[in-house]
Amino acid sequence: MDTAQRQHDLFARARAPIEVRENPRVRRLSVRVYPGGDVRVTVPRGTSAGVVQGFIDKHREWIERKVAQYSVAEEEALPVAIDLASTGDTWVVHYRDGRPGFRQPSDRVLEVRHPAGDTDGARRVLAQWATAEAMRSLGPWLFAISQETGLAYRAVQWRRQRTRWGSCSRRGTLSLNVAILFQLPEVVRYLFVHELAHTKHMNHSSRFWSLVESHEPDWRTLDRQLTEGWRRVPSWLNARGVP
Repeated sequence: MDTAQRQHDLFARARAPIEVRENPRVRRLSVRVYPGGDVRVTVPRGTSAGVVQGFIDKHREWIERKVAQYSVAEEEALPVAIDLASTGDTWVVHYRDGRPGFRQPSDRVLEVRHPAGDTDGARRVLAQWATAEAMRSLGPWLFAISQETGLAYRAVQWRRQRTRWGSCSRRGTLSLNVAILFQLPEVVRYLFVHELAHTKHMNHSSRFWSLVESHEPDWRTLDRQLTEGWRRVPSWLNARGVP
């Protein structure tokens, strides 16, 4: 049974949508629940469907509990302040009835407009603002690190993704997750170095990691912090229904 068919079968049986991803670098099965309630099971290459299903069944109670926690979080009140760990900035948020959109009437003050009572609409506007803020505050930082390392990229796209922090295409286009706004500066820098290194090596070979280490010696610790960084992402950014 190929990976696509195995994923289809497991999706059909699970109460929460589950993505199964093979990774030749891992030796054990693991499961992670991301903001928004998405679930990913990472397995060694060649793991049988039966073993994967048994692993999911064993951890189903934990998975469903975590998914439920994220569902509750999505229903929480809209933020009155937004702390961006990457820049150290705190934005005070005001909500106004009106056509969806946002503006910044003064320094570190964000005004979110949305139809009264439309909480999902407010979250969508907040997510749009976060994308714009990532481009504004992190875009120049990425360029500076590119100049520092000599690793050039062709273009960058800022996206709101639930399970990936970043990627690099063969043409040198970087796709970076807006949620990096909520990570510590040293973790952000590591992600930038990691993705820029992919402009030279489109894999995770020893040569790739050697290149990363030459620019970020503490990459192992930072990589673990990045993996755990989903805990820092606010529910409003990755809530279901927020495109």
